[in-house]
Amino acid sequence: MNQERFSRLRLRLLAGAAALALPPIVAAASPAWAATGQITGYGGKCVDVAAANSANGTQIQLYSCNGTSAQQWTVGTDGTIRGLGKCLDVAAANSANGTKVQLYDCNGTAAQSWTAAADGSLRALGKCLDATGPSSADGTPLQIWDCAGSANQKWTLPGGTGTPPPASGRIPGAPYLYMGWGNPPNPATVMNATGVKSFTMAFVNSSGGCTPAWDGSRPLTGGADAQAISAIKGAGGSVEVSFGGWSGNKLGPNCSSSSAYAGAVQQVINAVGPAVVDFDIENSDEFSNYTVQDRILGGLKIVKQNNPNVKIAVTFGTTTSGPSGDGVRLINQSKALNVPIDSYTIMPFDFGGGSNMYQSTVNAAEGLKTDLKNAWGWTDAQAYAHMGISGMNGLSDQQETTSTATWTQIRDWALSKGLNRLAYWAVNRDHSCPGGGVQSTCSGISQNDWDFTRITAGF
Repeated sequence: MNQERFSRLRLRLLAGAAALALPPIVAAASPAWAATGQITGYGGKCVDVAAANSANGTQIQLYSCNGTSAQQWTVGTDGTIRGLGKCLDVAAANSANGTKVQLYDCNGTAAQSWTAAADGSLRALGKCLDATGPSSADGTPLQIWDCAGSANQKWTLPGGTGTPPPASGRIPGAPYLYMGWGNPPNPATVMNATGVKSFTMAFVNSSGGCTPAWDGSRPLTGGADAQAISAIKGAGGSVEVSFGGWSGNKLGPNCSSSSAYAGAVQQVINAVGPAVVDFDIENSDEFSNYTVQDRILGGLKIVKQNNPNVKIAVTFGTTTSGPSGDGVRLINQSKALNVPIDSYTIMPFDFGGGSNMYQSTVNAAEGLKTDLKNAWGWTDAQAYAHMGISGMNGLSDQQETTSTATWTQIRDWALSKGLNRLAYWAVNRDHSCPGGGVQSTCSGISQNDWDFTRITAGF
């Protein structure tokens, strides 16, 4: 696996960090709706827009249920909660205890991304919707506060349930997009050409200590990465955020504890609003360092507790017969610590797979399935449903060739077995250059533009 991550670093150095200008943010596509109606909470009161005022910044409060439009909320599958044509919003995207919850223009930010937890809480920015006081008096303002499981933080959504219907376990196919490498494409252009709905944005690392940044240097907001994410969401898509990778200054070794690591991840979730957070755990600084492995796993448990509807993937290397000793240890320790990982994703390339990359990938995945069954006591179906594959399009550093036909076979096998994640490295390379070797801007094989992305979009 070191060859693959060395390639990422080497190609980045060769090609430089060229970021394309992206189009302005466009209005998000209309999300699907789960239900419309009242949201009830403390004292049986309703979540209400003060004075039925649709102006930005209007306080959200508790009030006696009265059936007016100020108490009609539409819960979207995109995480929004909408009323009077606006969105339920955390003021200034501030995650501090006591921050006002208000009505505001829908803008696709994390401040408007709500998740309903099994305990009845509604969560945004890692905090819970909270009736101040606690009080159930008419006019009680709503705020966000540390989640405590208390009665003033429990809410019943339209349809009579505190939790919306569970989403499908499958994560949309999401090729890696790396804005600091090669010639990164405009993601909206790729979406229009291929039908792909999601990208895995790489990589978040340390900008010094336990402070996260894209590539350890680019800001979480306001830069090329944020602009790309806005374009993806504006076109109706979603993003995964990948932490780590082979090279760079990682957060795992730099954060002093699991809670500190979780705090760094939360900063990224608050800034980006991802559907999935992916932890690419590699190399001697994280994968083979068991102290750091445990620190990361403990952090992921906290992240999931605070963001129950954000899926967690761990991505790591493999042999042709399944995970190496470090990978098996990661799986077993995740069970020992009871970490709710949604997808254990292997990278079946740069592993000496030979000429038959399809069969080598299947063999590696079957080895992963066995290790998951042994650790968690799962059935075959349960294990497959917690598995993913992250491939490499075209030529790998070890001159293994994954053709478009092979990638289609791998995708179809993954679908047939019920795997829940499919990704590949990287959409930056999804162009033809037969005989071109391993490059940052093309696959090294003959293909049409975006072939691998079209195949991945079918997952």
